[in-house]
Amino acid sequence: MSNFWVNLYKFPRFLISVLIGFFLTTFQPVFKLLKKKKDKLVFITITTVMIVLCYRIIQTMTDNL
Repeated sequence: MSNFWVNLYKFPRFLISVLIGFFLTTFQPVFKLLKKKKDKLVFITITTVMIVLCYRIIQTMTDNL
């Protein structure tokens, strides 16, 4: 039974390391993309359009016009 508690105490550290690994592998191509000035402009434009689009969709869904 003590082995169960040892494993349970290790779980938060495991969860944090998995989340950090997920974000590093997900955003590594984005960081490589941001090194070029032309690609940086395209990325910022697409990101801005996506954020505004999501904002407008949520605003319309909640009738906060």
